[in-house]
Amino acid sequence: MGRRRVVITGLGAICPIGTNIDEFWLNSLAGETSVFPIPEGWRAYSDFKSKILSKLPPLEFKNWGLRRLDRLQYDRVSLLAICAAREALTNSGYHIAVRDERAGTFKVDELETNRCGVFVGTGLGGGNSFLENYTHQVLSRKKREISSLLKDLPKSEANDSLHRSLGQLTHIPRFNPFVVSMLMPNATSASIGIKFSIGGPNITFSMACAAGTVSIGHAFKSIQTGEIDVAVAGGCEFLDDRYGAMFRGYDAAGVLVHNFEDPEVANCPFDKKRSGFLFSQGGAAVLILEELETAKNRNAPIIAEVLGYGETFDAYSMMGMEPDGFGIERMIRLAVQDARIGAEKIQYINAHGTGTSLNDQIESQIIERIFNQNALINSTKSLIGHTIGASGSLEAAITALSLKHGTTHICKNLTEPIANLNFVTEVLSHDLKYAFSQSFAFGGHNAGIVMQRYGD
Repeated sequence: MGRRRVVITGLGAICPIGTNIDEFWLNSLAGETSVFPIPEGWRAYSDFKSKILSKLPPLEFKNWGLRRLDRLQYDRVSLLAICAAREALTNSGYHIAVRDERAGTFKVDELETNRCGVFVGTGLGGGNSFLENYTHQVLSRKKREISSLLKDLPKSEANDSLHRSLGQLTHIPRFNPFVVSMLMPNATSASIGIKFSIGGPNITFSMACAAGTVSIGHAFKSIQTGEIDVAVAGGCEFLDDRYGAMFRGYDAAGVLVHNFEDPEVANCPFDKKRSGFLFSQGGAAVLILEELETAKNRNAPIIAEVLGYGETFDAYSMMGMEPDGFGIERMIRLAVQDARIGAEKIQYINAHGTGTSLNDQIESQIIERIFNQNALINSTKSLIGHTIGASGSLEAAITALSLKHGTTHICKNLTEPIANLNFVTEVLSHDLKYAFSQSFAFGGHNAGIVMQRYGD
């Protein structure tokens, strides 16, 4: 079997500026952001250099058909992935029906489930569940013991202070017996397979900030070579805890935005005043990839075509990008070679664009070396911050929609570009045929996807 053509037929997304793909797209074009001060309560436990983050909007998971029991058995990261998958399947034209009401599972009509795979990327997986249950394990009994001792002590200013400090040591009311399955990174892909009764290959890619792109790339290859016909592919992340420990990890590493007076303009990838990336609470995006004839046979809506994929590893540093960028350059050349086009034909690049000093500098230099200088460039992270394992899939979804609609969102807060590149500063119509979305990750993982406007 030769190379089969692969198209994108459905998208689903939840992120700081949208609870569905349409809202995400329209708010992107409007340049919307979601920037908030870090929770005041966090300051009781640590001092932080960065003081802002990008928050998810309030979510009612029951609106996606999830039960209270689901919310007890799945970490928030898996719930986000399930919801994005359901939206993507529905938007792809599949009908979702109840399979087992008691188990809370669904079936996807017209989908040959053994010829469908689930490919999901995540950086951390169920870290929220781990930390919530860890704090219960460490604090709950000791808090009761200390409270009991304080009751027998005479009232004093010192004892009042102890009571206040004790009250700040909060935890969930009970240890969750499902915690092991909740915190496993592979639960993100397994939960989709279980919920929608999909029996094909089910794979989790835990490659930090490149995870979403890698998952889509491997799904594309599995369809292209004939292993499967349909894939549910994307990325998800939920980085939140009551003490701000996850936030502090990145803050202590010095990678978060910290040099600013106005929080609204602090997140500025590719700008000379950039000081780090905007930490995002998380999100998820899922793409439905299908073999072209399979999609056409069921009259599926086709958003864009995937042409090529490249993936490399720097073998350089766990947290630092290779200074010469040769690993990234090799990835890009592999991707366009796989797509069977020249790099000069790429008209739009959704860049990794974190806003960190070294990464943006290296990425812009690589773009200058390889691509047509007229290629439009933006960073979706300039709007939503860095969603780690979800970032690549959210950016891939935006790239597909940009091809479909012939327009792109701006590179937000870019006033002094670090390079003479064609950064997007206003929303205009463009005749876009080829586009590229790329991701790099802690550890040295590089991945990129070439897409084409469908019908060309």
